[in-house]
Amino acid sequence: MRFPVRHFAELDSTNSEAARLAQAGEAGPLWIVAERQSAGRGRRGRVWQGASENLAATLLLTTDKPPALAAQMAFVAALALADMAAAYLADDLIRVKWPNDLLVGGAKAGGVLIETGAGPGAGLWMAVGVGANLAVPPTETPYPATCLAAHGAAPSRNAALGALDAAFAHWLKVWEEGGFEPVRAAWTARAHGLGEACTVVQGERLVTGINDGLDADGALLLRVGGAQQRITAGDVIFGGV
Repeated sequence: MRFPVRHFAELDSTNSEAARLAQAGEAGPLWIVAERQSAGRGRRGRVWQGASENLAATLLLTTDKPPALAAQMAFVAALALADMAAAYLADDLIRVKWPNDLLVGGAKAGGVLIETGAGPGAGLWMAVGVGANLAVPPTETPYPATCLAAHGAAPSRNAALGALDAAFAHWLKVWEEGGFEPVRAAWTARAHGLGEACTVVQGERLVTGINDGLDADGALLLRVGGAQQRITAGDVIFGGV
């Protein structure tokens, strides 16, 4: 492991524990891993369903980057999650969907939740929460969901964390030394639905257009009526995914 790990049998949320540690002065990098979460959460306030056989982990980091640039960590984490899956499955099964979903065989197999704050020390703390469906897919989701085991791989939580840790160390170094452009290029190479029609859900507002990929800062470029719109928040739907 590149980064130290703190294991828990149960937590309310690995991201919540990361926030508590950051406020107490922990700077990381540090993995926080729980076998069970009683209040796991995903993006936009959703509940994250996580079975004990799956991976729920948060990497606590501290950065000197401003919040606008720290948001690029979502793409770093998505690439690390994709590389973890690629350690066990055929590469052509694995895609990423804006902003930070992992797709395997066209269905969601994982996701990332980034939370940040100012701690008692210098810099910005980041809780990079990662959930991966290793053995059991969630139920009652508004989108097709899957797990690695459904495609022939069933890594243990510890093995998957080891692969994720190595991939995260790699992409974090790429981002810190080369900026966002090499991350953007690698994410684009794995992107699901480039050039395809999609709908962005922003609360009650729906915007439909053609997925033109990432802008230089990570915003989604959506071609609507011949003009590009920059999308900075929302859920992207391609044919139900």
